Amino acid sequence: QVQLVESGGGLVQPGGSLRLSCTVSRTILGFDMGWYRQAPGKERALVAHISGGGTTKYADSVQGRFTISRDSTKNTLYLQMSDLKPEDTAVYYCTTYIPIQRYWGQGTQVTVSS
Repeated sequence: QVQLVESGGGLVQPGGSLRLSCTVSRTILGFDMGWYRQAPGKERALVAHISGGGTTKYADSVQGRFTISRDSTKNTLYLQMSDLKPEDTAVYYCTTYIPIQRYWGQGTQVTVSS
């Protein structure tokens, strides 16, 4: 069983920054990984994705403000979030697909408020 554990969420003021981490219980080398978020009353949506080869893509709403990265030596995925806005408030989940199953973390709350 693969386990993903997110950390780094919290309360931040608009314009602030946070870095989320997701530690995986096995190697992430070569596997696609991503961050999703779910705001109250909304569906879970993709925030950022990084392929096994390192190619990244972002939701339009976070392009230029968020950066996804990985450290395969630490089996850890990161999401650096800058210039945070109230609409970024959500539970953030990391995920990976390791054939033949998709795995999810338990989520970490990010609240952007003054």
